[in-house]
Amino acid sequence: MNLAGVFAPIPTPFDDRDRVDTARLKKALAKWVARPLHGFVVLGSNGEAVLLDDFESDQAIVAAREAVPREKRFIVGTGRESTQATINACQRAAEHGADAVLVRTPGFFKGQMTNDAFVRHYTAVADASPVPVLLYNFTALTGVNLLPAAVARLAPHPNIIGMKESGGDIGQVADLVALTPKDFNVLAGAAPTFYAALCVGATGGILALGCAAPDACVQLFDLTRAGRHDEAVALQRRLVPLARLLGGTHGVPGLKAALNMLGYDVGVPRPPLSPLPDSVLPTLREELAQFEEIPA
Repeated sequence: MNLAGVFAPIPTPFDDRDRVDTARLKKALAKWVARPLHGFVVLGSNGEAVLLDDFESDQAIVAAREAVPREKRFIVGTGRESTQATINACQRAAEHGADAVLVRTPGFFKGQMTNDAFVRHYTAVADASPVPVLLYNFTALTGVNLLPAAVARLAPHPNIIGMKESGGDIGQVADLVALTPKDFNVLAGAAPTFYAALCVGATGGILALGCAAPDACVQLFDLTRAGRHDEAVALQRRLVPLARLLGGTHGVPGLKAALNMLGYDVGVPRPPLSPLPDSVLPTLREELAQFEEIPA
C-alpha cells in the first residue's frame, strides 16, 4: 500500500454531554474530503483516542467510514497498552472498514519497553491484524522511543507497511528510511520539519496542520516532490509558526480552536484537557488567516 501524500489526523467532536458527536464528525469530514488531502486518520493522538473507550471508538470509526470516500485512505488508530487489546482494536477497526491501522507504542511500563519488547508486540499485532499495520512513534507523549534498530527488524513483516514518526529528529527519520525497504512508508508527524523529512526520504506526512491548512500542506508536499526546493523552503518557513501553535505548544486544544475558527465545529477538548485560553486566540487567528479564509 502506497501512502505518499498528506493525511489529516482529525479530532473527535464531543457533544454538550461529553458524548462522541458522530453527526458533527461526519459534517466536518464532508468539508475535509473536498480538499486535496490524500486520506484521513481517526482516533490518533489528535483524535483524543486515549480518552475514548472501545464503544466510543467504534462509534467514531463507523461514522467516519461513512463520510470518507473509498478513493481516500482511511486509517484508524488502534494502539493500546496490552498486545491483546491492540489486536482486538485492530480487528474491530477492520470490521468497520479501516484500510490500515496506526498502532502507537505502549508506554506505561517504560523501563521494560526494549527493542525486543517492541518487536514481539508489533509482530503479534501484525500477525493478527486483518489490515495493514503502521507503527507509530510519539516519544513526547508516550515517553518511549521506537528506535530505527527495532523498526529495521519489523519492516520486512508483510503486514507492516510503514511508520509514523512524530519526533522532529531528522537524523532518526533518515535512519528509518535507510534501514527499511524501499516500499516501507515513513510518514512524518511533525509539520515544522515536514520539508526536511521529505528531503531525506519520507513518503508523506500525518500532520495536524493538514486539518487546518490542507492546501498549503499538500502544496509543500507537491513542491518538494517536484524538486522546487526554493519555493518549498519558503512555504515551510511560513508554515512553522502555525504548525508550532497546533503541535507542541497547544496540541489538541490549539487544533480544535483553530478548526472552530475555520467553521469545522469540532467542539472543545474532552476533560481533563481544557479549551485554548482566550489570550491565545488572536495570535492563532492571525496565523490561520495567512493560509485559510476565516468566516466572519
